[in-house]
Amino acid sequence: MITLWHLFYEFFKIGLFSFGGGYATIPFLYELVHTYGWYSASQLTNMIAVSMITPGPVGANMATFAGFQTYGVLGGILATLALVLPSYLLVIFVSKILKEYKDKFLVKSILSSLKPAGCGLLCSVGCSLFKSHVNSVYAFCLFIFLFLISFKFKKNPLYYFLFASIIAIVLQLFGVKFD
Repeated sequence: MITLWHLFYEFFKIGLFSFGGGYATIPFLYELVHTYGWYSASQLTNMIAVSMITPGPVGANMATFAGFQTYGVLGGILATLALVLPSYLLVIFVSKILKEYKDKFLVKSILSSLKPAGCGLLCSVGCSLFKSHVNSVYAFCLFIFLFLISFKFKKNPLYYFLFASIIAIVLQLFGVKFD
């Protein structure tokens, strides 16, 4: 059985180690699917979608949704506070130190290595979600099409999500199966 302390601890760790914004929390949330089973991979996909269209930071929205899934309203509040608390504490601590050491080689090296590491984690989760959700020729073609036009138009990913949803609904109305 999950306790509120365990929920707080896991989301505090996510907040502590997910550098790069809300999308950087996705690999950690995906790991919770397999480690604890608090929610399914399908529910994680829904959390990502809902978090993107809900006002506010994506990571905090996902923490709220995940906490709510596991422990109700109290879990949602606690998961969100646990996720943002490390950032709050780190900003206070680092801002005082960074003023003095920001031009040091080691500090620059560490900060510049965080972005590729976050991209690698996102890529790993993206591949896992791709394998589990793109399981028909139609879904694959839709994915490739949206992937290619995203390079040309460079719009907010929400537009591509909305477009894919509309296309999938229309195709399913005509009897096309996506699974």
